Amino acid sequence: MKILFLEIDTERDWALASVGPAYIASYIRLQGHEGSLLRVRSEQEVNDLIGYIEKQEPDILGFSLTTRQWRRAAYIAREIRQRLNIPAIAGGHHPTFAPEAVLQAEGFDYVCLGEGEEALAELLSCLEKGEEVKQGQIDNIWVKGGSRPEIRPPSEPLDKIPFLARDLLDEQHGVAHLITQRGCPFPCSFCAAGGIRDLYKNKGYLRRRTVEDVVRELRQIKEEHPLNYVVFLDDTFTVNEAWVKEFCQAYGKQISTGFSINARVETVSRHTIDRLAAAGCRHIIYGVESGSIRIRRDIMNRPVENHRFVDVFKLTKEAGIMATANYMIGLPGETADDIEQTLALNDEIEPDDFGYFVFYPYPGTRLFQLCREKGFLPANWLELPANNRQSILSLPDLTKEDIESYYNKFTEVRNQTYMNRYGSALSKEARALASKIFEESAAVG
Repeated sequence: MKILFLEIDTERDWALASVGPAYIASYIRLQGHEGSLLRVRSEQEVNDLIGYIEKQEPDILGFSLTTRQWRRAAYIAREIRQRLNIPAIAGGHHPTFAPEAVLQAEGFDYVCLGEGEEALAELLSCLEKGEEVKQGQIDNIWVKGGSRPEIRPPSEPLDKIPFLARDLLDEQHGVAHLITQRGCPFPCSFCAAGGIRDLYKNKGYLRRRTVEDVVRELRQIKEEHPLNYVVFLDDTFTVNEAWVKEFCQAYGKQISTGFSINARVETVSRHTIDRLAAAGCRHIIYGVESGSIRIRRDIMNRPVENHRFVDVFKLTKEAGIMATANYMIGLPGETADDIEQTLALNDEIEPDDFGYFVFYPYPGTRLFQLCREKGFLPANWLELPANNRQSILSLPDLTKEDIESYYNKFTEVRNQTYMNRYGSALSKEARALASKIFEESAAVG
């Protein structure tokens, strides 16, 4: 059987294709199936896409979707179905947390809830035999017109899952992307990780590959392709200090290529930062989220004090590692004063760079439920754009115009930071390129 994954670009071409299809492709290839991927560029005409699909003759189409991709994916799936009689399955965060809406849309026959390697392999085997896939036959697979399936236990150990099929990732310039763990132990209300944990009923979803397995994959990459930089995509790379210590020792000796990670200030110490720097870490992205302790504690479920951010950013920069901060604005319960506190904290920690995003209530998160219960979420939310620049919420303390104004203010602060740091040496074109790179990297996350 042959599955063709469609990577749906939205406003622009993203820097990296979804890693979900790359894991699934490597797994099903071992079962004798074929897996390939087509990036549906933002400017691509549907007729051209349909012509390509006809030539490829896949047995099934696969969509790995975030909420940001949903509107365009639904349109594309509908157009394909009106011309071609090819079954389609959707997986990823959005189908996992809004499966009924996905299955009601024309063009989708199945939804995969949660992890997809084993479930997709079973589905392909059934289709290959010409069998009708019945509801409840395959755990994790929700059949159109049927009821919710059972959820299979998470795959473990992670070392048994084959390495990413890198021919599906669209990696460039010798930059490799890796995942060392699945799951996140932190209960942040704005993140879908909590929803995934609830889906699996807290039973073993947080798993990590052995350091040996991670290094083995990196050595394989070096043998087959140039390896100039490594981006670790884990939500929080530093959740286990002992694992990080072992990793730094092995990576520094056997790989030593520069790399970047995502971390939380609660999970790092001076020793951890120094070990990461010695191993080759060049960039750490910290989720700061808000400068308001009240917003972090009461709304985001992130009880950490501001002085901790100040200390960790100082330690990171002293170790020679670039430190980036990420912020959100337009959260439920947030006021203009809270946003001013975020700007003030940014001035205090002086990150090398920072990202800023308008809050979007993703399905599967606790804040999505809060926004729905409070009436902040419009009834037609699925029909509205899901991006990082505009709010779809009707909040009591911040208007959409307020949020847009603050988004523009963050843009001004970032541009001014670049000018103060680089002056006239940084051209308008260079600033535009830096912004494009930042937005693309944000889209991956």
